Amino acid sequence: MEIEKLLIDLKVLKKGHFLLNSGLHSEYYFEKFRILENPSATTKLCGIIVDHFKGLDIDWVIGPTTGGVIIAFEVARQLNRYAGFAEERAGKRIVGRGFDIKDRNVLVVDDVLTTGKSIQETLNAVELKHGKVVGVGVLVDRSNQKMGFEYFATYRKAVENFEPDNCPLCKQGISLTKPGGV
Repeated sequence: MEIEKLLIDLKVLKKGHFLLNSGLHSEYYFEKFRILENPSATTKLCGIIVDHFKGLDIDWVIGPTTGGVIIAFEVARQLNRYAGFAEERAGKRIVGRGFDIKDRNVLVVDDVLTTGKSIQETLNAVELKHGKVVGVGVLVDRSNQKMGFEYFATYRKAVENFEPDNCPLCKQGISLTKPGGV
């Protein structure tokens, strides 16, 4: 399976001129919900994460809300492990809901890694509950960041983002699109 072709066919990977939630501009956009709405694609892509991490001793799979919840559930289902999530409460991401991860090995997963903020917040939340992070897996890495854990992405595409004042796409007069949301 060629992952980039799958992402294009599912209309996940888009090329154009996009306004990201961060306020930055980008030539590429990953519409993660085109994966998450398709159980077959989600199962296949999560299976690649499972194949990578199946040799590790994992007790729990935790993902950040929103998309990371689905990824965590599917990876945990395939590994036959527990699934949980880190949600935002009062401006902070926590592992709540009675998920007992203390002294347990945790694989942190997410859908798309852009800035690394939700992954870092999830790592912090797991550590605050005294879980032991053994790895991080994502479906799509558009950041090219380094991780301090065993790390894997099913698909990597280093994408440059631009400040609006320095955006070459704006300078070319390419129409700006605000994707997602509605």
